[in-house]
Amino acid sequence: HMSDIGDDPPLIVSRHSGTFTRNGITVEVRIYRIAGTNWTLEVVDPENNPIVWDDGFATDDDAHAEFLRTIESEGIAFIYETRSELQ
Repeated sequence: HMSDIGDDPPLIVSRHSGTFTRNGITVEVRIYRIAGTNWTLEVVDPENNPIVWDDGFATDDDAHAEFLRTIESEGIAFIYETRSELQ
C-alpha cells in the first residue's frame, strides 16, 4: 500500500543554518538531517550552486565546526575552487 506523504520522517534544520559572509562573498549554509540520520552540511554559493560534504556528521555542531574550519583553512573562496573541481 502506498504510504501517505505524512509518513515521511521530518527534515530537521539546524539553528546553525543561515547566511555567512566573508570578504564580501555571501554563502548559504544548510545543516540538516532526516530524523534518525546523520547531519548533512551543504553550502550554496552566490550563483546557487550547492556543495555537499560527502561525510555525515554526528551533531549539527560538528557540521558547523567543519564549515568554519574550512573557511579558516581555505578561505571563503574555497566554494569556487570546489566547484571547478566538480565540473
